[in-house]
Amino acid sequence: LPFSLTSGQDSALERIYQSMESNSASRVLIQGDVGCGKTIVALIACLNTIKNGFQCLVLVPTEVLCNQHFNTFSLYLSRYGKISMISGSQTAKEKEHVRKELITGDVSVLICTHAILYNDYKFQSLALVIIDEQHKFGVKQREKISSFTKQPHLVYMSATPIPRTLALVLYENMNYIKIADKPEERLVTKTGVY
Repeated sequence: LPFSLTSGQDSALERIYQSMESNSASRVLIQGDVGCGKTIVALIACLNTIKNGFQCLVLVPTEVLCNQHFNTFSLYLSRYGKISMISGSQTAKEKEHVRKELITGDVSVLICTHAILYNDYKFQSLALVIIDEQHKFGVKQREKISSFTKQPHLVYMSATPIPRTLALVLYENMNYIKIADKPEERLVTKTGVY
């Protein structure tokens, strides 16, 4: 990486690795402000997964974020495996091509929007599912994701600690990880009315 991880990012990765080493599927919620580095933590967790021969699914709520994550994950992970994406704007032929590559295991990391929930997708060896902005997905949608394979490890990410998100920690036996710090070089976001 062209930068060093913060202590909060290092700690989050260590706790994710510990969760994934258990005999049962883990559930982790990563919460932190925008810009704290949740995406790089997710990316490194995916790297660990694909280096061990398994597939990852990264689910995002918007096409803009899907494209953004696809570019970021491709930049850092394409030398370790194939990164693909599925979004609503793709043609049926493009989606079918990706669907076949998921079954054969040619795709290591799939970045996608809700579009994956409306077709029959199967993975060869899905082990890690990351849901960004998880509060934008419903209960039934999260259940559908879990049906892609036998109980993958789940990592939810959220910058917004809404009550429903925090209730997941209490009632779904989920590990809670908070990234409290931000990279030093990160510019301060200022909001104003002009």
